[in-house]
Amino acid sequence: MWIFVIVGIAFVVLAHTAPTRFALDAMAGDRALWHMPRGAPSTVYLTYDDGPNPTTTPGLLDVLAREHVHATFFLIDTLVDAGTAPIVSRIAAEGHAIGVHSATRKYMFQSAATVAARVAAAADRIERFSGATPCRLFRPHAGWRSGEMYNGLRRIDYRLVGWGWMLWDWNWMRRRTADATVARLAARASAGDIIVMHDGDESAPRRDQQQTIEATSRLIPALRDKGFGFGTLCPSGE
Repeated sequence: MWIFVIVGIAFVVLAHTAPTRFALDAMAGDRALWHMPRGAPSTVYLTYDDGPNPTTTPGLLDVLAREHVHATFFLIDTLVDAGTAPIVSRIAAEGHAIGVHSATRKYMFQSAATVAARVAAAADRIERFSGATPCRLFRPHAGWRSGEMYNGLRRIDYRLVGWGWMLWDWNWMRRRTADATVARLAARASAGDIIVMHDGDESAPRRDQQQTIEATSRLIPALRDKGFGFGTLCPSGE
């Protein structure tokens, strides 16, 4: 009996917190974006969380510009202000996509109406300060999600964006390094995969994330050597 209870609890927890597509996402249908269609040519999607970060994002943009690669930046709206707005404007001007990111896992426990209002307000703030209009894409903090969150996103016509299995730069309770990130991502990436790295840190918005700049500069040519191109997640027409 207890084994079934434990399995059931584990299943429910994973449905809301699994670091890849799971049962809740399958139920959400087209509101859940954890993988892009596999097509020709083979494309992967670089995404960056927790910016804008004045100590890292400009250098990362330099690398992407040098490599002629477009990416998707999931920004924390409270970090967008008069000082960081030029960075956000540059992100948009250089052809990158912008999505909304949360700095807290509390969104998972909020009502659909609250989630819808908060995500819409975050997008409005980003646009008000920078002039850049975010795509209708939302990435919850650490991937923590709920049915109410999906319902809220449906109300404002947003999609929840995740990432592929093991296609992240989290380093299992150790410091993130470029070596670990490149080794993991280059070996696992396949067509349509969404990759997530961090140019910021919600707990330390100006902390230098140099490892992400270095990892990106090494990862792009490594993936190109495998025949991949790069795209953004912003739906056509946004």
